[in-house]
Amino acid sequence: MLYSLPAEQVAIRDMARDFAAEKIAPHALRWDEERHFPVEVFREAAALGMGGIYVKEDAGGSALTRLDAALIFEALAMGCPTVSAYISIHNMCASLIDAHGSTAQRARYLPALCRMESLTAYCLTEPGSGSDAAALKTTARRNGSNSDYVLNGSKQFISGAGAVDYYVVMARTGGQGPAGVSAILVPADAKGLSFGAIERKMGWNAQPTRAVIFEDCRVPAENLIGQEGDGFKIALAGLTGGRLNISACSLGGAQAAVDKAIAYMRQRTAFGKRLDEFQGLQFRVAEMFTELEAARTFLYAAAASYDRGDGDAQLRCAMAKLYVTDAGYAIANKAQQMLGGYGYLAEYGVEKIVRDLRVHQILEGTNEIMRVIIARQILGVR
Repeated sequence: MLYSLPAEQVAIRDMARDFAAEKIAPHALRWDEERHFPVEVFREAAALGMGGIYVKEDAGGSALTRLDAALIFEALAMGCPTVSAYISIHNMCASLIDAHGSTAQRARYLPALCRMESLTAYCLTEPGSGSDAAALKTTARRNGSNSDYVLNGSKQFISGAGAVDYYVVMARTGGQGPAGVSAILVPADAKGLSFGAIERKMGWNAQPTRAVIFEDCRVPAENLIGQEGDGFKIALAGLTGGRLNISACSLGGAQAAVDKAIAYMRQRTAFGKRLDEFQGLQFRVAEMFTELEAARTFLYAAAASYDRGDGDAQLRCAMAKLYVTDAGYAIANKAQQMLGGYGYLAEYGVEKIVRDLRVHQILEGTNEIMRVIIARQILGVR
């Protein structure tokens, strides 16, 4: 690794790698095939501080940095990108409550969230507003100043839906546009909350994806996170950090795919030689490792920028998300090619990684939207 890390961050990374190797990797193919949501493993990860990575310590969190988090999610993704990605989503939701919730909300919800005794889902995307998130139509209305919120509408592509305890929901409490959006915490047992069918997907099978439906869903007014009208700002704050997280998941998955390809090269022979003795394949490995290190350095620098609070941190996070998720998928695809026909078989594990990493170019803001964000900030246009 070219990017130099201090000893304490090396220890964090190695702890997560060891956990992934022991608790996640041996089961990843079965979880994918059986579409198993490994709640028990999430809680074991939380016992090591991975349930509230950047939540403050007074609420039960680990109070680590975004760079620390990137190291953890990269390491966990070497065991399974899908598992790592869900843990990252849960951490994003917990951090939003930590940063924007009231004192009472932090005390009530965060300790169990940090232990992953309670699980969360992030609800922004809707059937008619994916990339155009500010056009969301789900409403949360009150009849009076002291009444409950009544939610109506639906959310689409929600990771963990139907299997978690709380939903961080962005809903319209005011007029059109970003200023009319608020963030509301909806418990899974809220009356009027239901779910669509479990989606059949290309990858990410170890976590359920469903629509979340609100039909006169009543939630106490005290479940408002922050103030009315803060929701879009809260959502964007979550997405900016989430882009680092999903990039880290891509990086870890790609590294695992390359490692599997190299192991295969060292044992497979053709034309009287091991595959790792062919110069053409040696060059391919050199290129893939160079691409991995470039992506890793870019990601870590963006995470460090976020931690410092740099003025251009949002730009750096968008650039990292664009570059690293594209690179991660391309590298995994090359690794699959190096296994030939065996790369297409499920038992070798590389085809699963390729399937899992494909969606990383779509979620947390598509890579097309990343290009829009980057161009607008560089050119100063809207």
